[in-house]
Parts: sequence; structure tokens; C-alpha cells
Amino acid sequence: MDRIALADFLRRRREALRPGDVGLPPGARRRAPGLRREEVAALAAMSTDYYTRLEQRRGPQPSPNLLAGLARALRLTGDERDYLFRVAGHSPPEAISTATHVAPALLRVLDRLADTPALILSNLGETLEQNRLAAALLGERTGHTGPARSGIFRWFTDPAERARYPVDDHDRQSRAQVANLRAAYGQLGPRSRAGELVRVLRAASDEFAGLWERHEVAQRYADHKTLIHPELGPIELDCQVLFTEDQSQALLVLTAPPRSEGAEKLRLLAVLGHEHFPA
Repeated sequence: MDRIALADFLRRRREALRPGDVGLPPGARRRAPGLRREEVAALAAMSTDYYTRLEQRRGPQPSPNLLAGLARALRLTGDERDYLFRVAGHSPPEAISTATHVAPALLRVLDRLADTPALILSNLGETLEQNRLAAALLGERTGHTGPARSGIFRWFTDPAERARYPVDDHDRQSRAQVANLRAAYGQLGPRSRAGELVRVLRAASDEFAGLWERHEVAQRYADHKTLIHPELGPIELDCQVLFTEDQSQALLVLTAPPRSEGAEKLRLLAVLGHEHFPA
């Protein structure tokens, strides 16, 4: 671990950012350029004291998970993220797992979407980031571990994952989930994380195994769909997608036409947030 290089790199990257670059309000006049240490720490889900010690060249070696959080918080490119890992004494993530490092360009767009649900997915259906309205609409989706990080895995193994969709749309959604995974499998190969996910799902779900044999391939995100919210009921929304150049990540944005019932429910959703009321 190169403490000097790590500290200087973190400080330089922090000072190069402005609050608007990471979706934060400008706030009061700042005495120094860039983000505050506490802002970076909050974005990286770590304590301010720990982050401060890293910048002061006296912190303990950060774990790969903490480094991944710092890479997202500081909006690092892939090359910058790899450098961060190396100076911290870790090997950079292998190529097959780089899709979990959120593309800075997608993060910049997500940061500016405060009035409509939006989330960033990997090509394995992992929710890498979601804004406040997406969490209110779909539930918190970034805290899963293991195979359950993939929404595709949860769709076929956890009945609760389907609760936000009308029952008569489950079959169509199942086919779309498998077609998306088939596209990732074709891109990454059988020895990749996509291949491992396929092996686990074929053993865990007869439904998945049957659909996998159909060899349907598609990255289908753009859609008109109905989602069911526990308090607001069915919400009709349009889903649009923005892919990274290598197709490894997608920004999904859910909107409703102006003055529609769906638009009114999204407005109410912004007020309700994560609150749930007893029946």
C-alpha cells in the first residue's frame, strides 16, 4: 500500500469535483475547492474519520469494497479505479467483474434525475445505483449479496421480487429476464459471472431452465409497463434505457406522460417516499 500516492490521489480527485457533479446542492459558499471530506465519505458509505485518515496518510488499508465505494463516489474512470486499487495494495477487479463499477457518464445523468425513478443496472440485472424515487417505487435493491444481487436470480427464486408486477405480466417478464441474461452470456462466455449465474439458476428453477432452452436473446428494457406500489396501487409507466458503449450497463428511467394518472402517482410517490401505512 502506497499511503502517500493513495492520499494524494484521493485529495486531488475530491478537489476536482463540484457538488453538482455528484448530484449534491451547491450549499453555502465554500472556503476550498471541491467536495468536502464528509461528502465523499457519505457517498462512499464510510465514516468521515476513516476517509480523513486515508487523506492524511495514516489510515488502515481499505478493503476492495471500500475502494469500490470510493471509485463510485469520486466518479472515477475505469483506469482511475484500477490505479486506486493498485496504490491501495490490491489487484484491480478482473475484467469479468468490471461491469459492477458504475460508468461515470451514467452516474452524471442519474444525479440529475431527481423527479422521476431511475436506476443503473449491470448486464446481469444487478442494481448498481438507484435514486430515491426508484427505491420508493421498487424497494431498496442495492443491498443484496451473492447471486441475489442479480434481479434475474431473484425473479426466479424469490416470489417477493414479482410482487411489483401484475400477475398477468409475469410470463412476459420471465422471458425478458432470460433473454437479457442470454445476451450477457453470449457476450461474456460460459466461464464468466454470467455463466455461473446460468448454472445456479438452472439448478434452482425449473421455469428458468425451460426458458433457457428456448435460446431467446434480447436486451429489452424500453417498454410500457405497469408496476404495483403497496400504497398507490398500479402505476402505468414508460421505461427508457441508455446503454454504455460496451452494453455492460444501462440507465433505466421510468416516466409517465404529463397530466396522466401515472404522473400524478409519481408526484404522490415523491411525497410518500419509503413510508408505508397500515391497512
